[in-house]
Amino acid sequence: MTVPRAAVIVTGTEVLSGRVRDANGPWLADRLLELGVEHAATVVVGDRAQDMRRALAWLASEGMALVITSGGLGPTADDLTMEVVAEFQGRPLVLDEGLEGRIAAKLEPLLARFPSLDVAAWREGTRKQAHVPEGTTVLEPVGTAPGVVVPGTPTIVVLPGPPGELQAMWPDALRAPALRQAIAGAGSFEVRTLRIYGMPESEIAETLRVAERQGIDLGEIEITTCLRRGEIEVVTRFAPEAADAYAALEEVIRERHAATLFSDDGSTIDELVARALLDRGATIATAESCTGGLLAARLTERAGSSDYVLGGIVAYANSAKVHLAGVDPELITRHGAVSVEVAEALAFGALRRFESDVGVGITGVAGPGGGTEAKPVGFVCLSAAARDGRRLTRTVTLPGGRQDVRDRSTTVALHLVRRLLHGEGERALVAA
Repeated sequence: MTVPRAAVIVTGTEVLSGRVRDANGPWLADRLLELGVEHAATVVVGDRAQDMRRALAWLASEGMALVITSGGLGPTADDLTMEVVAEFQGRPLVLDEGLEGRIAAKLEPLLARFPSLDVAAWREGTRKQAHVPEGTTVLEPVGTAPGVVVPGTPTIVVLPGPPGELQAMWPDALRAPALRQAIAGAGSFEVRTLRIYGMPESEIAETLRVAERQGIDLGEIEITTCLRRGEIEVVTRFAPEAADAYAALEEVIRERHAATLFSDDGSTIDELVARALLDRGATIATAESCTGGLLAARLTERAGSSDYVLGGIVAYANSAKVHLAGVDPELITRHGAVSVEVAEALAFGALRRFESDVGVGITGVAGPGGGTEAKPVGFVCLSAAARDGRRLTRTVTLPGGRQDVRDRSTTVALHLVRRLLHGEGERALVAA
């Protein structure tokens, strides 16, 4: 059976120009994977009708059974998605008066709050949004923009741009008969994710070659490797009948990368650290300089509460390191603010300040500018310390701009914490 193919069109000049980061494309890609549909392409176009027409024509020529669009459904003149899709599918736009009334009801509170609003323009915008292609399934708006499922070849699902609205409307889209018919031949796929830390991506490429030399048919499975946040993700998608091929590949990866494979069930380092802390009933605190509190933020996001993240110190100035984290000013004078000695002092300082079980210290040169030959931009010192006096400290030089350095630094720190919680680490001379 041929698996139906699907594509996503993300609209918006603000996305195309990079001013707004697309969240809908990746989210929809995950949903298509869950449906057992082959996600063939994601296309980003600006707010130009001709570009969207070309994108639709190309995807139709490539045999897509389903195309999902996001964005371009607002009340302004540059929101053209509904009009273009109706034209492409050969269906005239018709006014849904009931829909117009429901949209107007959502907007009425604005008239009370802003009495100076242009009522005529407001009504014109509402009427525009209530025009939908004839003979389609209307998806009730979560905000003010409705969506539609338009039958045809391909079937086109039109969804709004705000991620919260799009995601809330997705279940209704799945119930539309035209969508169900378009994906009637969807298959069933397993997806497995392995995560590796502490080796170059070229090593996993060689591992795949080793697997092929051992006679494993990698053509039966779809493998994607990605270097992200300094970690290698190996994501494999396969049909049930290819389970043996995947199992053989996983065994090769385990054998070759036993020391660097840290997750075999898709769990992220954030989740593993959170789980390890919760399982031990342990707490953690941070003292960060160049990362500006990002590590504490990552930990808190996984926590969902303050059960194990007691707090964090952001200390850029040397005086803040001394007064907030208890760093000995003599250490800063002797070794510099960016040094392993200060990183360790920050870690133990956070531990003492919050009376936590684990403390993490980070200090570095994130840029732009400010680096030296000995300590260039990207030079970061990190330390994770335990209440019993153990600590793990590492110095790294990370590539990229400020955000890349800060983000990668938090990943390095989380891996130090994971190792510390599993019993690694040397006794420090500094008393905890």
